[in-house]
Amino acid sequence: MAHLQNHFFFSNKPLWILCLIYIGVLSCTPKVTEELPKNTDPAPVVNPTTEEETFKSPCATFDDLNGADRETAMTAYVLYRDNMKANRMEDALGLWRQAYGMAPASNGKVKSQYDDGVKLYKYLFDKETDADLKKKYVDSVFMLYDKRAYCFDEKVYISGLKAFDAFYYFPTYIDTSVIFTWFTEHIDAKGIQSAYFVINPFSKMLYDRVVAGKISREEGVRYATLITQIVENGLANCKGKECDTWKVIEGYAPVQMELLEGVEDFYDCNYYSHKYMPLVNRYPDSCELVNTAYTRLFRGDCDPKGADLARLTDIKSKQCYVAPETPGLAKQGYDAYLKGRYKEAVQKFEQFAQESADKEIKAKYYLLISKIYYGDLKNFSVSRQYARKAADLKPNWGEPYMLIGKLYASSGPLCGPGTGWDSQIVTWVAIDQFQLAKSVDPSFTAEANKWISRYAQYMPKKEDLFFRGIKEGAKYSVPCWIQEQTTARASD
Repeated sequence: MAHLQNHFFFSNKPLWILCLIYIGVLSCTPKVTEELPKNTDPAPVVNPTTEEETFKSPCATFDDLNGADRETAMTAYVLYRDNMKANRMEDALGLWRQAYGMAPASNGKVKSQYDDGVKLYKYLFDKETDADLKKKYVDSVFMLYDKRAYCFDEKVYISGLKAFDAFYYFPTYIDTSVIFTWFTEHIDAKGIQSAYFVINPFSKMLYDRVVAGKISREEGVRYATLITQIVENGLANCKGKECDTWKVIEGYAPVQMELLEGVEDFYDCNYYSHKYMPLVNRYPDSCELVNTAYTRLFRGDCDPKGADLARLTDIKSKQCYVAPETPGLAKQGYDAYLKGRYKEAVQKFEQFAQESADKEIKAKYYLLISKIYYGDLKNFSVSRQYARKAADLKPNWGEPYMLIGKLYASSGPLCGPGTGWDSQIVTWVAIDQFQLAKSVDPSFTAEANKWISRYAQYMPKKEDLFFRGIKEGAKYSVPCWIQEQTTARASD
């Protein structure tokens, strides 16, 4: 009955009124923030301000057209939207071009015609094989973004959208320095209110540029600090499903920024003190935490006579005492490590291992070096190299394989966006290493099983394998820095 009443209501309205109703609904319907997008268009939440409501677009709207043209444009608008909803992209394309060409600002408020145009050109891009035409479709996408920025005076927001698409969808068509600039244009202007969808890709680009020396330390630290503040602000002020998105971001961006602790002289005393001292105050009985904080504060060049290091020294002397090494290279290595001079410590330990004739001692110190590269210098590939050296010297020792498994399991944010396929498949090789550890050394069975149970739930699901045409049990090569062959498995 309700359906018949609705039909009667609409059937007695002129076409132009129907179009206005349709477009009005589009402009008023709130958009729900989805889980952090991966290679998809972000769905921005529009919160009109008084300035936006009074803004008069310099681009043509339906109201700027005469009666006949207005009806033609609005009809094309409604019809192309219907075709897109039905996934009839070819039918939608011509109608979209007509509607957009006549009134690029639609009713002066709605901007979905630009999102739709981007989707249509991405559709053409995906199905095209000619390189020149693909490039033209890419150019069309970014011309649409520029036009939207002009028509609706939202250059800052569009800079974020352009960077997002360039990073995930068109990375081979846009220079990385241009993408990075688009991200910074958005983040510099929005500060802690930056859009959620720029945070993870920008974090990855920032990490890569710092490590490659393509950005100054000052600029790198400024953005790293800002990213942390953006995430904290997002988590503190999110509502409903939006919080799920920020939790995904929390599992990725801060990890990328923490990896920068491995860059010599990047973070200062304030960073390490702010990060570690609250943890020490909460867990003063954890010698592992106290020792880590102690070395990190020295790494940040904190005052040895300052209050924080004085407190840590006091705790260490009372409850975390370790007998000093005998004089020599090993002691020099430990002394360097305690002062946060990790590379110097590695050099001393490696020299000590090389000079030792005892394979057991060699293996012990190679694994120690591996742990420094993992936990302190954040260089996973070099850490694996030394763990393998230790395993070669002591074949029936499970600990090197446990460490390699943890390296792999920690690589989700390095090899992907933190969630999804690229971040999930690292669990396969991680579990392989845990299984290897207990097979060569039964004393690690309980620990290995604990880690296997923890990460088995994060493996891809059967539908993920089906979607990619991969059968369970098939061989699969995990890319990124890992470059290991494994067996495809599902978590369900």
